[in-house]
Amino acid sequence: MKITFLLHNAYAVGTPLRATLALAAALADRHDVELVSMLRHREVPRCAVDPRVRLVPLVDTRMGSADMAHPLFGEPAVDLPRADRRHHQYSRLVDLRAAEFLRGTDADVLIGTRPGVNAALARFGPRRALRIAQVPLRYDAHGAPLRAELAGPYRALDALVTTTEAQAAIWRSRLPLPGVRVLAMPAVVPSPDAPPPTAAAEGAGPVLAAAGRLVPAERFDLLVEAFSAVCARHPDWRLRIHGEGPERARLRSLIDGLGLAGRAELAGPRSPDGAEFAGAALAASAADAGASGPALVEAMRRGVPVVGTGRPPGPTELIQGGGGGVLVPCDDGRALSGALLELAGDPERRRALGAAALESARRHGPGPVAERYDRLIAELRATRRSRSVHRVLGRARSRALPRRNERT
Repeated sequence: MKITFLLHNAYAVGTPLRATLALAAALADRHDVELVSMLRHREVPRCAVDPRVRLVPLVDTRMGSADMAHPLFGEPAVDLPRADRRHHQYSRLVDLRAAEFLRGTDADVLIGTRPGVNAALARFGPRRALRIAQVPLRYDAHGAPLRAELAGPYRALDALVTTTEAQAAIWRSRLPLPGVRVLAMPAVVPSPDAPPPTAAAEGAGPVLAAAGRLVPAERFDLLVEAFSAVCARHPDWRLRIHGEGPERARLRSLIDGLGLAGRAELAGPRSPDGAEFAGAALAASAADAGASGPALVEAMRRGVPVVGTGRPPGPTELIQGGGGGVLVPCDDGRALSGALLELAGDPERRRALGAAALESARRHGPGPVAERYDRLIAELRATRRSRSVHRVLGRARSRALPRRNERT
């Protein structure tokens, strides 16, 4: 069976991309797997691609490339959703190349990985192929304009896959898609490049690590304030925040104002594989919308216990399903500092939570998730005819509803 993943840019970096590459490699144990990248901005991918997996770029955006001289390269995309926050990176040339590829592909299964790509998949993917859209963002994070643009194309899908059951339920209730299987599938937690410690944070120094863009949504200001309470009781602890962004100066001022200079550090750019968590005793996020969730997953796969806000995407379901950390409400500095204080003073609990984090991450490894995709594909094939009937009946009901409203 041939499985093709459609990506925005396979040459970039980030936890979601590494998760997709790990899933593709696991599926390559049993299938012919291909990655199709809408864009290519560098010679070699920053994240390792399994040699069994083919990588096919559609539009080359490297300086001096033939594609950049193409007359359609400078025209805005019209097929891909305008409300997609990556729309400005696309062009009419991306439109045409994506449609051409999808119409001519011989893949048995097509898997999209973000909204714009999913829309192209739904519009131009061949009907004989199974079309699966991954939606890693929360329903509300799509925004009303984007949801309106996606509502029509998404009705042509075979399945829509979210990262949590709660989000799957929201999609089912707010955007009915007759004939489309809407379900949750855990995000892949790739294995770390280096072996994790045998016990969580065993031998690690008293370091609290955090990572993410230095932007308001990450709420690093709340984390710094919560850490000041930890310092008052445990002066040997240190906070390291990895990342860059526009909030850097404000966070530096906050650290100095709280007298945390030398104890709280803005450690510069984060690594692409989460290596900054390897020497930490504890990891934390105060993000108000789960923005640092993927970073905490990187910590968990290294056996580091975490404190995070209870919103997906991120470690929420990992923790609820198997432990590995503590969840606190968003924007609750008192709860955050309380959780950090408790764990900072209890190395035995940190060790136990770290071991649970490592085990939870293993259960969400590429192999188990690949097996779940195999089962989903088999189910979609077996239910193709019945889902087609539901799709037709759903469209008929949608057309009849305005007529009934007019009569009343």
